[in-house]
Amino acid sequence: MTILSKLKSLFEILVVSTRLGLTSFGGPIAHLGYFHEEYIRRRRWMDERSYADLVALCQFLPGPASSQVGIGIGVMRAGILGGITSFIGFTLPSVIVLIIFASILHTFDIGNAGWIHGLKIVAVVVVAHAILGMANKLTPDIQRRTIALVALVATLLWQTTYTQVVIIVIAGLVGFLIFRRKTTEEEPSPVLPFPISHRTGYLCLSLFFGLLIFLPILREITALDWIAFFDSFYRSGSLVFGGGHVVLPLLEQEFVPAGWLNEQDFLAGYGAAQAVPGPLFTFAAYLGAVINGWQGGLLATFAIFLPAFLLILGTLPFWNSLRCNYKIKGALMGVNASVVGILISALYQPIWTTSILAPVDFALASILFSMLVFWKLPPWIIVLTGAAGGLLISFI
Repeated sequence: MTILSKLKSLFEILVVSTRLGLTSFGGPIAHLGYFHEEYIRRRRWMDERSYADLVALCQFLPGPASSQVGIGIGVMRAGILGGITSFIGFTLPSVIVLIIFASILHTFDIGNAGWIHGLKIVAVVVVAHAILGMANKLTPDIQRRTIALVALVATLLWQTTYTQVVIIVIAGLVGFLIFRRKTTEEEPSPVLPFPISHRTGYLCLSLFFGLLIFLPILREITALDWIAFFDSFYRSGSLVFGGGHVVLPLLEQEFVPAGWLNEQDFLAGYGAAQAVPGPLFTFAAYLGAVINGWQGGLLATFAIFLPAFLLILGTLPFWNSLRCNYKIKGALMGVNASVVGILISALYQPIWTTSILAPVDFALASILFSMLVFWKLPPWIIVLTGAAGGLLISFI
């Protein structure tokens, strides 16, 4: 790849990811739907099976799954710089907005604004569309549909921090036992080029675990505020499974009792974080800005997302060999089926239950779904229409 073509790819990634960062409302599961629509259906940067495998991998890793998927797609498109560019485009809009909120707007109550409610309904539509597409590809037989159903029921009835991880592990074991022979008859997974060496992968994984172990020690030895600050955000980003909603109580435990900020400021930021697009982990930018201005906001963002970067860059170099191994491939078939069930569960709780509150909400969702699926309108039109529809509903 020439320098000019690489720069062109990086610019394209920046434009697309920034647009997603400005319009992707609804949380991590909704983000996967937006990614699927933009990167897979429209631009075909990756095939359906590879995208599903990447989603399964990122669901299994701790950290913000949707951000890791975006980083992974960027890496496969244009190397490590592509991953960094994809992350910046998707994350920076909400970081900027939340730092501004921390300065002047966190006392305003916008959580119940009509246009915010409309954007929640957009998330219902986008996730439903993504699930339909993924279910057709990933659950074509009765065995995988059964795995998806069990995952759906278990996720709804057993809601803990580690539920998704346990379900994915069990589904992988079941898939390994059921499909390890069947996979030899199936079309092999496409081999994707990774411009990352195994050595780089080992280095990233070593750095991830090294920081996780030694930052708390360094914190105790030095008693420096900025090291304690960095350690709290890094640990929060390293030990969270299940997306941004799970990291919020962990951040509250880290910063409110320690006196970094009060409960009122924390809850004001929580409302602001719900109102902006992009990853919910950018709530760290708000907390950092409240504690130490815009510099603190940027440092907090770097610290909480650094584990996600190290983990995805550390595992991607080994991804092809794992997903093309027939035994591992059988396990991935089970995992992918369980992810469909988990997505359906998330569509109901919390996306549907917090968005479709009245018949008029369902009517708007039906209109938006038709615009997306039948009329094939671009996602940004769906977002604007949903916001306008939510605002109109608020006056009814």
